[in-house]
Amino acid sequence: MSDTVEIKVPDIGDFEGVEIIEVLVKAGDTVEAEDPLITLESDKATMEVPAPEGGTVREMKVKEGDKVSEGDPILLLEPAGRTAEPAAADKPAATRAQDDTARQPAPAQSQPGGSADYDCDVIVLGSGPGGYSAAFRAADLGQKVVLVERYESLGGVCLNVGCIPSKALLHAAKVIDDAAFMADHGVEFGAPKVSVGPLREWKQSVVKKLTGGIAGLAKRRKVRVVQGTGAFTGAHQMQITGPDGQAQTITFANAIIAAGSQAMKLPMMPADDERVMDSTSALELAEIPKRLLVVGGGIIGLEMANVYASLGAKTDVVEMLPSLLNGVDSDIVKPLQKRMQQRLDNIYLKTKVTDVKAAKKGLTVSFDGEKAPKTATYDRILVAVGRKPNGNNIGAEQAGVTVEQSGFIATDKQMRTNVAHIFAIGDIARQPLLAHKAVHEGKVAAEVAAGEKSAFDARCIPSVVYTDPEVAWTGVTENDAKEQGIDYDKGSFPWAANGRSLGMGYDQGLTKLLFDKQSGRVIGGAAVGPNAGDLIAEVSLAIEMGCDAHDIGLTIHPHPTLSETIGMSAEAVAGTLTDLYVPKK
Repeated sequence: MSDTVEIKVPDIGDFEGVEIIEVLVKAGDTVEAEDPLITLESDKATMEVPAPEGGTVREMKVKEGDKVSEGDPILLLEPAGRTAEPAAADKPAATRAQDDTARQPAPAQSQPGGSADYDCDVIVLGSGPGGYSAAFRAADLGQKVVLVERYESLGGVCLNVGCIPSKALLHAAKVIDDAAFMADHGVEFGAPKVSVGPLREWKQSVVKKLTGGIAGLAKRRKVRVVQGTGAFTGAHQMQITGPDGQAQTITFANAIIAAGSQAMKLPMMPADDERVMDSTSALELAEIPKRLLVVGGGIIGLEMANVYASLGAKTDVVEMLPSLLNGVDSDIVKPLQKRMQQRLDNIYLKTKVTDVKAAKKGLTVSFDGEKAPKTATYDRILVAVGRKPNGNNIGAEQAGVTVEQSGFIATDKQMRTNVAHIFAIGDIARQPLLAHKAVHEGKVAAEVAAGEKSAFDARCIPSVVYTDPEVAWTGVTENDAKEQGIDYDKGSFPWAANGRSLGMGYDQGLTKLLFDKQSGRVIGGAAVGPNAGDLIAEVSLAIEMGCDAHDIGLTIHPHPTLSETIGMSAEAVAGTLTDLYVPKK
């Protein structure tokens, strides 16, 4: 044991006899400097004790439940770097990548230049759902992983300022709407009183639970998290600039780009006016404006219009195209549009915003559309006209990675870019810009980087609009089928004939399934109504499994549930439906 050093509890302030609630390492583990060793919990705080240096754990001196104070021994560590020249297997990952030409056939490779602050097998740029999934999968496959995130919390846009906080606010909006609906049916709560501060705090508490959980998973997997903005400086190296302006260089064998996207802007909007919001600032919920204009009738625009209108803002939506949710089948959009027309003050379709003038009293907007006013004044404007990928913001050209003008980075089915050891996933890789697509792409990239045989070959990617009612679709839409000349059968079931839906006070919903006439297999489906997003997963599974109408119809669905509408839509095609009268063709 002469080559070992005793790692002790460092200065932890005035605390004495602090309980160890988690031991994060065991004898035989290899740790890096700053890797967490144990977690302590006092009556005031939870803290982790990091390794002061890297090495191999030879003996543990503590266990969970022990109480320790400053100076108490934690473990015996054999420090790294006490051996001679490393064997080939122990070389830095970036150097191993150069030696292994079969594994790295990229045309743009180059030997890392200069010294590095850290070296890894896989570096992941961006910690959204795709990024952290890629990092964790790579770590599970034995890779030494670095996860780079520019924000303080892991989770990317989705967890911090996108999917998760918006769903929390949409839930609050639905509670308000449901309470108002029941007032006409014998249960009256009175007018809601919205306190923005507590609502904002609750929303953030939801976010914190998830981002904190992701951070904990990273530590358990020994994924090294580096906060800062990352940019490639070579085919095997990246520079990360931290919040304090200090830069560090990390070399890598493989890189996974998961840098996401950002909200698009409109040129006529006043610059640096906080009253002009994107989705991020809208979710901050600074206030409930008296009058709000939402520019864009897509998923984000309609979800935020739903939130603000239910919270009390007089809300207008303007969309330059002829319909809301452009591209989605009209029979699925119709029930949502009907409800939004009741909820909102105005919906202006086939209308453009031509000018916005900022004044102290408000933002005066000029419109160009048949049914829109020439001008109207709003307290705030939310711009929700789409997102653009961040491919042009990461120094990809320094690594030889080709970036399209739009910001997308082309990949193959293994998520490789034109540089074989650099992968791209999520919003930056291809449409659709959806977190659940990114998760699966991230796992594929990690597996390929670790030498596994893997590819992204999903038959369908579901989409959900979390408004009230929800809209969801997957696979081939009717619009797609008509454009592509696909011969199909359609089975649909109205929610007005579904007991569960009627018991929830909703009779406008619809579920439909599309089947290829030649093969008989399901190729697409859609639903509109409460919890439609939860239903669409079954349709996606049916598409992946190659089910026909009998497979779905003969699957016993519990009664009374909304899921019955899927089974009955299939029965309509199979000719076995009894809950509606469908004349024989």
